Amino acid sequence: MARRGRVELRRIEDRTSRQVRFSKRRAGLFKKAFELALLCDAEVALLVFSPAGKLYEYASTSIEGTYDRYQKFAESGTSLDQGDANISNDEDPSNIQSRLRKIAAWSLDNNADDSDADSLANLEKLLKDALKITESKKASAKQENGGSTSGENSSGPRGQEEGKA
Repeated sequence: MARRGRVELRRIEDRTSRQVRFSKRRAGLFKKAFELALLCDAEVALLVFSPAGKLYEYASTSIEGTYDRYQKFAESGTSLDQGDANISNDEDPSNIQSRLRKIAAWSLDNNADDSDADSLANLEKLLKDALKITESKKASAKQENGGSTSGENSSGPRGQEEGKA
């Protein structure tokens, strides 16, 4: 079988050929992202917008959790080791204990049945933030433990691969 040689990288002018190439390359990129996550136990999130504006996404854990983790390290400009040390800080907004205290304080100060829309929106934001942090910590704990925790059913590609063995 003859080798094709190097492909010249330039925009493909024919619209149909460009779409076919995009689809094939996109599939290969997502396959590589999955392989990297599975083989190296890496946390991978991949977002691709097609030329038509359609969104394609892949995440080994959760895109939101990975993005939140990225934002935390990008804002602080610290390494992963330094970032983990900051998590234990009680005043850190990513500390779940701090979030739960805010939710408890809200519930003591307000009655959900008598609250207005703004007050309920504030509670909703507190709960969503706490849920995101919890999901992120759960994903981190799963990674550190080498997979799913005991008592959980594995789902997704990892669970399917393990079930075939």
